[in-house]
Amino acid sequence: MALNIREADGKDLESVLSVYREAGLDIDGSLDLKEAAEVLKRMNQYPNHKVYVAQVNGQIAGTFTLLVMDNLGHKGARSGIVEAVAVLPSFQGKGIGKEMMKYAMDRCKEDRCYKMMLSSNEGRTGAHAFYESLGFIRHGFSYRIEL
Repeated sequence: MALNIREADGKDLESVLSVYREAGLDIDGSLDLKEAAEVLKRMNQYPNHKVYVAQVNGQIAGTFTLLVMDNLGHKGARSGIVEAVAVLPSFQGKGIGKEMMKYAMDRCKEDRCYKMMLSSNEGRTGAHAFYESLGFIRHGFSYRIEL
């Protein structure tokens, strides 16, 4: 399995939205392509706010968003926030989510973040077990990993 994780661009939006739907992230509906392009354009105006895709043999199998933000607290140390983590059901259980999270952690380490956080819906117990297997620690209803 040839896995490639890279920053998403406008050509990837249809696939990203499809991953969200199929993985159950957007069960209440999703953006249309025009709206998604506008949101991606705004996101790209932020420094260090990126959508990533995981490709398996050229097919987009997963996606996540990473925001690395500056802080005035914590002596100015940055923190990373991961959002919208999703893997197509047909690719789940193959290590793609793990590789995406390792990639996000590596980006945060490179950017000298002191932590990386994510939140997960309370009912997604399978996702909770996955994040805990990677070293995330339950922090209220969010997860946190020291970097």
